[in-house]
Amino acid sequence: MSEPFTQNISSAAFADTKPHYELLDGLRGVAALLVLWYHVHEGFAFAQGAPVVGSINHGYLAVDFFFMLSGFVIGYAYDDRWGKSLTTGNFFKRRLIRLHPMVVMGAVLGTISFLLQGSVQWDGTHIAISSVMLALLCTLFFIPAMPGGSIEVRGNAEAFPINGPAWSLFFEYIGNILYALFIRRLSTRALTVLVAVLGIGLAAFAGLNMSGYGNIGVGWSMIDCGFWTGLLRMLFPFTMGIWLSRRFKPAQIRGAFWICSVALLVLFAVPFIESEGRLCLNGVYEAFCIIVMFPILVWLGASGKTTDRLSSRICKFLGDISFPLYITHYPTMYLFYAWLIDKQLFTLTETWPVALGVCVWNVLVAYLCLKLYDEPVRKWLARKFLSKK
Repeated sequence: MSEPFTQNISSAAFADTKPHYELLDGLRGVAALLVLWYHVHEGFAFAQGAPVVGSINHGYLAVDFFFMLSGFVIGYAYDDRWGKSLTTGNFFKRRLIRLHPMVVMGAVLGTISFLLQGSVQWDGTHIAISSVMLALLCTLFFIPAMPGGSIEVRGNAEAFPINGPAWSLFFEYIGNILYALFIRRLSTRALTVLVAVLGIGLAAFAGLNMSGYGNIGVGWSMIDCGFWTGLLRMLFPFTMGIWLSRRFKPAQIRGAFWICSVALLVLFAVPFIESEGRLCLNGVYEAFCIIVMFPILVWLGASGKTTDRLSSRICKFLGDISFPLYITHYPTMYLFYAWLIDKQLFTLTETWPVALGVCVWNVLVAYLCLKLYDEPVRKWLARKFLSKK
């Protein structure tokens, strides 16, 4: 995820962090909330055995938006510091301290969720505790599960079945490694070429329906070349974000946060686009969102500024909970899905009190994890492992 979820002054505990973009923090939180709402509706699709999620149909594109935000903020924060105050080892330590405590928390909550369900796969097959613990260990060290393997404990081909959204952090880590070892060394001209090539590849992949899903929602499973398709899905928005950070020149934009928030909601809520023939119109639309609309939204968000205390507080709160919410919400979703399937409930109308409760519960859990665990742990790790020069 991101960073979709990069450090900010209020919660990073790094004394030399640059001033951050408040509106991008807020938009990251908006996208995390939209992912949460998308996954609520995904439960209704699961319960019905339907191939298309209703309501916020393209909510999984929030991950691509996270990747782009990540590239932008990482490029802004670190591009001009290499060889001065930043080494490769120090960069990796910073990223691990920023991201991994909540990766651990998400994995632990996912394990608890699976045990509460009786340690059984979706088809009722009982899973040994030893396999569950091995799945937990692999999630902590980002070792993806192969479909049908012993650590693929849920039986639905997730790369990280203990906590499904961890797949995007797996690719986020790869993006960070590639940035530190390779991408940061590229000239802006060379980076432009790389972004263009990756954009063409992404457009072809989506438009020709190479995933076979009719959408760009790949990377969450290692099935059907899932590693390589997930890598492509991460690389374009991530490198585009870095490119934007190098070329960015702010403009005066009033109401940028609200404009971008509404735009994200509209883009995600467009119905699934049916098509026949070789060209996948739904894939074309999603490629358009990632290649054209998301860079515009990142530019608008980085250009805008909060103009009052309330807006600043909203953006700060949303930014602070964005990563904890994203990485901890899915264990609750597993329980919610199991309840929907057991009760044969198929719509929001039938379940809205529970669905609303799931959303409120996840926001509360995210905030508590942030304040009681994530921030204290990161501060301690920063004091212990980051030099203060």
